[in-house]
Amino acid sequence: MVLVVSLFVVLTILSMNLRIFQATSRVIFHEPSIVDYHHQWMTQFSRVYNDESEKEMRLKVFKKNLKFIEDFNNMGNQSYTLGVNEFTDWAEEEFRATHTSLWGINVTSPSEVVDETMSSRNWSISSVVDNNKDWRNEGAVTPIKSQGVCGGCWAFSAVAAVEGLTKIARGNLISLSEQQLLDCDRAEQNNGCKGGTMTEAFNYIIKNRGISSENEYPYQVKEEMCRSNARPAMQIKEFQNVPSNNECALLEAVSRQPVSVGIEAREAGFIHYSGGVYNARDCGTSVAHAVTLVGYGTSPEGIKYWLAKNSWGNTWGENGYMRIRRDVEWPQGMCGLAQYASYPVA
Repeated sequence: MVLVVSLFVVLTILSMNLRIFQATSRVIFHEPSIVDYHHQWMTQFSRVYNDESEKEMRLKVFKKNLKFIEDFNNMGNQSYTLGVNEFTDWAEEEFRATHTSLWGINVTSPSEVVDETMSSRNWSISSVVDNNKDWRNEGAVTPIKSQGVCGGCWAFSAVAAVEGLTKIARGNLISLSEQQLLDCDRAEQNNGCKGGTMTEAFNYIIKNRGISSENEYPYQVKEEMCRSNARPAMQIKEFQNVPSNNECALLEAVSRQPVSVGIEAREAGFIHYSGGVYNARDCGTSVAHAVTLVGYGTSPEGIKYWLAKNSWGNTWGENGYMRIRRDVEWPQGMCGLAQYASYPVA
């Protein structure tokens, strides 16, 4: 009887053409249904394998990740849920290698990576007057982008911050070019799809006297030859680092504009995050990924959160975004997001 009920639920999910990308908390998947479910998932995400051997291997990974998702959701009493997305047939190791590529930073001494032209900042938390902020509501956030299999999260984070500044400073929102940073930013710490830092990205924009639009210099999901004649669409004068390990200072910064931050994103729950306020105390503080904070608020359950824009496409998380717990007990912030934060200045 349990098997019949389980198969009925699974077939119901399949008939919905995977519109809901979240493994239900009470479904017990059996081998035949998992094969069907995986096939429907492949169709939904246009996933094609080289041969049957790879397909079999991916099915095993898919099954393992599906069990992890179900086991977590079945625990209940959590502030967030996990779900199926386009990465459900990826092993954690290969996903980390291509999607978390922030490196070359020193989170214990952020002043060492500050540009020499930076001006001093008098941090005043009293300027935060609203309990909620969402820069999307003010037209300062472009649609979610996908970095694909290029480790350019640092470029996407920096560009999103500059895009927000463009709207705030000039009144118009322009999608800017991550590809230009991947191709042309050859600072010691930046290496295209192999990784880099947001501060060096800001330095490149300063020294290059601007960054091009996405239309002018479109994304290619790989490094190419630098187009040195690309016309700039936005310039910045400098950048500022937010004081490390200080969520109050970070709140003040995000109240003014979107802010680039480093974050630990290698925990399996982060990869399969589906919705709610992420509150995984074991996610660590060794930052390896970059996102952009575009707001903050409080959930209906009373949990304070940051609103982060990611670069893993809109099937991940809450349509490409994550709400992550704010004001935690440790100074580094949830998943270390308060250690390494910076923003551009027009």
